[in-house]
Amino acid sequence: MSSLTAVNPALTEWTGHKGLPRFDAVKDTDFAPAFDTALMSHEAEIDAIAGNSEAPTFANTVTALEIAGDELSRISALFWNKAGAHTNETIQALEREIAPKMARHYSKIGTNAALFARLDALWEGRDALGLTLEETRVLERHWKGFVKSGAKLPKAEQERLSAINEKLAGLGAQFGQNVLADEKSWALLLSEEADLVGLPDYLREAMAAAARERGDEGKYAVTLSRSIIEPFLTSSERRDLREQAFNAWVARGANGGKTDNREIIRETLALRAEKAKLLGYANFAELKLDNTMAKTPAAVNDLLMTVWGKAAARAAEEEKDIAALIAEEGRNHEVMPWDWRHYAEKIRTRKFDFSETELKPYLQLEKIIAACFDVAGRLFGIKAVEQKGIPAYHPDVRVFEIRDRSDKLVALFLGDYFARSSKRSGAWMSSFQSQHNLPLKNGEVGELPIIYNVCNFAKPAEGRPALLSLDDARTLFHEFGHALHGMLSNVTYPSVSGTGVSRDFVELPSQLYEHWLTVPAILKEYAVHYETGAPIPQALLDKVLAARTFNAGFNTVEFTSSALVDMAFHTRGVVEDPMAVQAQVLAEIGMPKSIVMRHATPHFQHVFSGDGYSAGYYSYMWSEVLDADAFAAFEETGDAFNSDMAAKLKGNIYSVGGSIDPEDAYRAFRGKLPSPDAMLKKKGLAA
Repeated sequence: MSSLTAVNPALTEWTGHKGLPRFDAVKDTDFAPAFDTALMSHEAEIDAIAGNSEAPTFANTVTALEIAGDELSRISALFWNKAGAHTNETIQALEREIAPKMARHYSKIGTNAALFARLDALWEGRDALGLTLEETRVLERHWKGFVKSGAKLPKAEQERLSAINEKLAGLGAQFGQNVLADEKSWALLLSEEADLVGLPDYLREAMAAAARERGDEGKYAVTLSRSIIEPFLTSSERRDLREQAFNAWVARGANGGKTDNREIIRETLALRAEKAKLLGYANFAELKLDNTMAKTPAAVNDLLMTVWGKAAARAAEEEKDIAALIAEEGRNHEVMPWDWRHYAEKIRTRKFDFSETELKPYLQLEKIIAACFDVAGRLFGIKAVEQKGIPAYHPDVRVFEIRDRSDKLVALFLGDYFARSSKRSGAWMSSFQSQHNLPLKNGEVGELPIIYNVCNFAKPAEGRPALLSLDDARTLFHEFGHALHGMLSNVTYPSVSGTGVSRDFVELPSQLYEHWLTVPAILKEYAVHYETGAPIPQALLDKVLAARTFNAGFNTVEFTSSALVDMAFHTRGVVEDPMAVQAQVLAEIGMPKSIVMRHATPHFQHVFSGDGYSAGYYSYMWSEVLDADAFAAFEETGDAFNSDMAAKLKGNIYSVGGSIDPEDAYRAFRGKLPSPDAMLKKKGLAA
């Protein structure tokens, strides 16, 4: 890594614990010069590969591309981690600058004629190369990547595509920063007991901590962090305050002024449509769905509309129950979105004789983390050993060594669990380093996966345990399922490592892992009262399990409406007024007035803060079809931890990454591809 002697070596020479970055040795101001130098270094490597005088081989072209740009990858991993999980004005300013610069850099690589000629020759002659299945997949990924970067386009169109990609990168960065700014700037400060009616102690503590962080000691802050806003909307008896908080929550990105995202959305959609047309696709959805399991927008919409009809019908029944309870309380208002969670919780309490408040004392963050690790141990034979006192990118971040049955180190895992104003909302998994088994420049072979999870749970007061809702606990299991996908990876090439799979397959390992949270043996052991240590009573456990499909109409309508709007945006060509299209789609499908999209367009970060889930939000449901069927495979054996099924799951899903076709991977595990039936049954939307 001598090419980077002009910059802080801690960015690229990771000499921390077991190869961790030395986070404490990196300053925010180190990134800008490091990016400049690493981009030049990577460009020189690419030129050397493209200009190789020897005939193209898999080794001197594809493998060379796989290991090129290691310095840039390391700097990028550290930077984008900070940009999402612990940002500030310095990082945000550089993000706005570096996002288009990176897009320009990769566009230049993707249109390198000499390099593509080498890849194209290998692709055309692939049958005679004697490649393994994984090598064929890696070659295909590179070749298709170049084609989608415009390698086959005339020069003028290549330049236009590069400009589009550069502009889209900048717009995506700004979109995310605008949402974060709106979340960070708004709070509803409460101080009177009359304002706190209905709020449980754990929520009051979290709101008091949020107020302290904002410098308002002695008050209680309703923030737009999901871990506070959702329980507030659920428990507060003050309808006027629920309405005020709800309206702020759904208005993120649409408040006017410099943080308003609506023009960014319009421009983004126009550029995506133009990009698809340049590359020969009818629309951007066709482009994005190429090389996915769904394959076509029609297939996606068929699934979504099949589910929509059942979900909307169930939601209508749920709304009638809520309206009846409102009337029973002597009120005469219609059911509005800021009413739904509040009254649904009252109905659940009545119907199943338990409330979220009653359950929450049994769901301690520490215990649910331990449950995540225990399930991984039972299924895959790994254990997590926490390493105290190791500096990470924030004091709240915890470091774990992941070891196999023979005590061999297989991965490093970082857990970042608490909400803070410097972190974007939501929850995600990412990596500082992906697993692979290629020789490195320093003579070593392969790299250990270094994976991290980011969540946004409410941080408790000092000395108090963090208590989770059932949804929070599912989120923790979900993200750890993604982490396992990265940590259990066992492939040769980094581009197909871990989560390097098609978008509508990547959610299978995470959503499947959620199922083990509610396996009775796990809840009995880890759902223990934070004060008494008593295990969750069997009667309460039975009620929790019986209520798993409660409010399924509401939850599915929230999600499916968002996915349908996403597909509409990316199949309708140029969209002059995105908000009008959103309204039109919701009217066409009969969206209830009492429910809103899970992610309204101006803060739909999955789709507009980058293009990761653009024309791809459906993939959660596509994967849900798979995960319901996959868990049924365990249930059919009568053992949620059946060792034979667990071995097949690890060998065909969690460890293979993108080294084989996802349909083939699933068939190897299950013997068949699923229908939506198991998913609909799991949701309680089918008999």
